Amino acid sequence: RCKNLSLSFWNSYWMLPSDVCGMNCFWEAAFRYNYMKTRSSEKMHLAVVACGERLEETVTMMRSAIIFSIKPLQFHIFAEDQLHERFKDILDDFPYEGKVNYTLYPITFPTESAAEWKKLFKPCASQRLFLPLILKNVDSLLYVDTDILFLRPVDDIWSFLGKFNSTQIAAMAPEHEEPRIGWYNRFARHPYYGVTGINSGVMLMNMTRIRRKYFKNDMTSVRLQWGEILMPLLKKYKLNITWGDQDLLNIMFFHNPESLYVFPCQWNYRPDHCIYGSNCKEAEEEGIFILHGNRGVYHDDKQPTFRAVYEAIKNYSFGDELVHSLLQPLELELRKTMHTYCGKVYEVFIKQLTKSIRDLHARRSRG
Repeated sequence: RCKNLSLSFWNSYWMLPSDVCGMNCFWEAAFRYNYMKTRSSEKMHLAVVACGERLEETVTMMRSAIIFSIKPLQFHIFAEDQLHERFKDILDDFPYEGKVNYTLYPITFPTESAAEWKKLFKPCASQRLFLPLILKNVDSLLYVDTDILFLRPVDDIWSFLGKFNSTQIAAMAPEHEEPRIGWYNRFARHPYYGVTGINSGVMLMNMTRIRRKYFKNDMTSVRLQWGEILMPLLKKYKLNITWGDQDLLNIMFFHNPESLYVFPCQWNYRPDHCIYGSNCKEAEEEGIFILHGNRGVYHDDKQPTFRAVYEAIKNYSFGDELVHSLLQPLELELRKTMHTYCGKVYEVFIKQLTKSIRDLHARRSRG
């Protein structure tokens, strides 16, 4: 039973003296943590890492995933210990039992370098790098940042796994569509993927392939597996990286570009796509599929369009009629933001949401 899973393994792990349990011991122990009893094809696996004040964002992200998704969802929540009880209190009241399950995990890094990994970029953000090695029995996984909102079923981005060719192991969106405002192509002091780099806030992974792959790199002529390459990369580039684990992923896929599937910008739509004028053509045509409110825009007044969507989903009560309780109030709020660049294209924020609600009503009418 996923939501009642005992954490005794992790507690016993932390009690091991550091000179006894090194990196090999860590991974061997993690591999014995066989929590998953169902076949990976039966449900969609979604992982998130929550530290500090990220509980509300994480719960709101989960709500957005639950509202529209079709296949069952298995959430893997990596959180600081003090957040676990609060997560349980909230999530155990969620509806749709049987369709939605969750598992809580502590934040865990290899013992000998835990402090260095934890302080890299934002607190705990680099935990995502170790997911293929911790979740050994999960074949495929969608990792998302806490500030993600799904405006269409998770099933649709999950379907990209079936579009991978034989060499592709992960999928992400570009960091920028417009090179003139791109960060990597203007400021990066390390290799990065493609023209403008990639953003790791939404990362779809075939973790079986990741665990099996031997990666080309610029540290040795010998190809290294995922668990072998992370620390050497950090040691080589830690003085040259700004965005932490995302930079390490850019370096890895720079040397292994054949391994990455790139999906369009409307699957990871950020303020950069409208703050200086609209520059995500796919979103203009079809709407935003996944909204990414990075830089804290859900909680300040810098991007009221993003905040309006966040507040609408956060305040929606499961079971309420979606058009009158979510869509119509949201459109009224979005119209108030038309004085901003993102507000001028507010239609892209509700175009796909409108379709998702219509499709959900159609599925329910068919029983």
